[in-house]
Amino acid sequence: MDVNAAVAAAAAIAGVLTGVIAMLAFRWSEREQKRPTRTSLHTDPVLPPGVDTVLSVLRSSAVVLDEADAVVKASSAAYALGLVRGGKLSVDPMLRMARDTRRDGEIRQVELDLPRRGTGRGEALAVSARVAPLGSRLVLLLVEDLTEARRIEAVRRDFVANVSHELKTPVGALSLLSEAVMDASDDPEAVERFAGRMQIEATRLTNLVQELIDLSRVQNDDPLEDAEPVRVDELVAEAVDRCRHQAGTKQITMAAGGTADLHVYGNRGQLAAALGNLVENAVNYSPARTRVGIAARRVNAPGGDMIEVAVTDQGIGISEKDKERIFERFYRVDPARSRATGGTGLGLAIVKHVAASHGGEVTVWSSEGQGSTFTLRLPEAGAARDRAHQHPDLDGLDDEPDDSIPQPSSYDPLPSPEVLP
Repeated sequence: MDVNAAVAAAAAIAGVLTGVIAMLAFRWSEREQKRPTRTSLHTDPVLPPGVDTVLSVLRSSAVVLDEADAVVKASSAAYALGLVRGGKLSVDPMLRMARDTRRDGEIRQVELDLPRRGTGRGEALAVSARVAPLGSRLVLLLVEDLTEARRIEAVRRDFVANVSHELKTPVGALSLLSEAVMDASDDPEAVERFAGRMQIEATRLTNLVQELIDLSRVQNDDPLEDAEPVRVDELVAEAVDRCRHQAGTKQITMAAGGTADLHVYGNRGQLAAALGNLVENAVNYSPARTRVGIAARRVNAPGGDMIEVAVTDQGIGISEKDKERIFERFYRVDPARSRATGGTGLGLAIVKHVAASHGGEVTVWSSEGQGSTFTLRLPEAGAARDRAHQHPDLDGLDDEPDDSIPQPSSYDPLPSPEVLP
């Protein structure tokens, strides 16, 4: 019995020791699992409180990197710009900036030109990148897209340069002609000849200034503030009267048709200027003893009926490469011919802005040596008024080229025009 009791006591003691050891091992294991490791610092980084919310409302593209340069957080804009691919920052200059900032804690900023993802045209994406430390372990990268700002600045710079050049030409001519008049004060015939040239240059200068004013007005004004139903036949008659003398000098026949009982809704002055520019261009670029036609019609469209006013000439036509740029400011298909006709290169830019601000568009079909057809497409009076109430903040277009160039086969025959006296 004593032996059995001793064995039982030894077994009990061994069981108690085993239980104690197992409990200690379990506690130690739990403690080790809760302790942060070097691996966990890289795989489960935590953003400081509130940072995630702030990043979600920023307009800039945001990327947060950890100690291993892995992306902890990235905005959808960063993915759209192609900054993040496969969980890594894909732009090497930005990655080097992030590493330098992580090392010394200094904020860095740089402007870069990046290739556009998915385009084979080599167009650069201009961005401004700013890197700053975020806490003790993370780095924040903010990227601002400057492409549109750069484009607008280039357009503004070219516009100022073109205006300066265009103003300099007639002003310089007036200065030289005035000196010639003074030197020829004893020669009445020379004075009369120089005075006539001065009148031509003064008229060119006046037209340029007026078109600059018109372009500024159509860009800044809301045409729907003074909008009213406007008869298309009255707009056509005004445009024809504007060019009647010039057409008569070149023996150009002007014809109009299909304009009765059609109305558009908008600013009468802007619409008259736009259509007048189209008719004036048709007369200026047409050879003598040819024909300029103006026709209008109503066409069905998903958003409501549209009014199309087409101006057709038998002039020199426009090449394919020039079609993409003719609506840019100061762009001329034939600069020498434009000088001869007194053109400023702003007429079609004004037409484009007027059409866009009225909820329409202007398109062109042309063939070299056969002539051109410019079509001004505007909402009909009732549809335009309803659209204005639904979308009161209609905006104009920029100076990007218009890719929608209709072909003759896409049009039904226009009404036959009648010859105007």
